[in-house]
Amino acid sequence: MTGFVLFGTTGWGSALVEAQFDYYGLDYRFETVGDLFKDPEARAKLENVNPLKQIPTLVLPNGQVMTESAAITLWLAQYTGRDDLVPGNGAPEQAAFLRWLIYLVANVYPTYTYADDPSRFVSVEAAQAPFKAAINAYRERLWRIVEDVAGDPWFLGTRFSALDLYVGVMTHWTPRQSWFAANAQTLDAIASQAKALEALQHFWERNFPET
Repeated sequence: MTGFVLFGTTGWGSALVEAQFDYYGLDYRFETVGDLFKDPEARAKLENVNPLKQIPTLVLPNGQVMTESAAITLWLAQYTGRDDLVPGNGAPEQAAFLRWLIYLVANVYPTYTYADDPSRFVSVEAAQAPFKAAINAYRERLWRIVEDVAGDPWFLGTRFSALDLYVGVMTHWTPRQSWFAANAQTLDAIASQAKALEALQHFWERNFPET
């Protein structure tokens, strides 16, 4: 048996899972993939493990492969036997947690998939700029919906969870922190608190050294 291996790229979607490994204090090896949009070798390397060539991709100690950050989030909570990141059965926050976890990965996260490389979805090069602009505007609308339901001081109110780590990571991506500071102050405050967590200082420095 080998240990956990997390395939990823610094600051990319793999950071959503990397943050949880660091928070739980689990041992793992981070296998740097590289730029999946620009480097054919990076895509070839990941394809050997995940045919979708997407990150995060996690190899469990028994060799089984897991993908999809929400699935990994729920699995890690069961694996560790802890409920500090994922509310357990019977917890009053569980329904809201599950709803907004899936909202982030099923609605907001795909906008990056579409906009990062429009050529995969729009064949005419001239159409790619308006396509990307439309996706960016739609993403901002999705974030405003999240802003309207976010609690204080954490997303679920007084209850810290993995949602706060997702917000902390994703506010580094387009439309960037300045947009959140101006248009989504509750989410911006949640992100700031997540970045102040002592257990994750090295994580933030590795992935987002500019902040």
